[in-house]
Amino acid sequence: MNEVLKVISERFSCRDFNEQIPGQELLEAIAQAGIQAPSGMNRQGWQVIVIKNRDLISDMETEGMKILSLMEDKSMYDRIMSRGGKLFYDAPCMILIAIKEDYHKGAELIDLGIVAQNMAIAATSLGVANLYCGFAGLAFAGSKASEFKEKLKFPEGYECGLGILVGYANTIAVPHLPNPDKVTFIN
Repeated sequence: MNEVLKVISERFSCRDFNEQIPGQELLEAIAQAGIQAPSGMNRQGWQVIVIKNRDLISDMETEGMKILSLMEDKSMYDRIMSRGGKLFYDAPCMILIAIKEDYHKGAELIDLGIVAQNMAIAATSLGVANLYCGFAGLAFAGSKASEFKEKLKFPEGYECGLGILVGYANTIAVPHLPNPDKVTFIN
């Protein structure tokens, strides 16, 4: 099997991080993989923000849990609480992908997905565990949104697209089993 396909097949969603932060060289390589992503009309409407500040990550997690706790539907809140009450699973580092607010709806999500996948596969290839984290956006859904954008140096006109938690796993999980019924060939 070719090396890229092997890495894709080995990637798992880590929900049990230890406290070790990946080295600067690894984080730079992961971020570089993200910004090498193609984008519609080469607009590159993203900003990759690598957060190693544990206090800031903790503040974002606290705000996210507050937002979840206030939702009428408590199912997501209850699920996170059943997993230890940690939105970010003690990940020592988070990579946020900020995206332009004024993109044609849909285009920014395609570009965001490509950037995120590049970084997740790059991280896995470098031995760094990772998890896509849509919950990162919760920190930007309440009264502290402007404060977080300022602390994270969001460019003007950008919003939170997605977070990727990165670090080293305490527990190695088995990747999900692909369902071959999800592929249809038309001749």
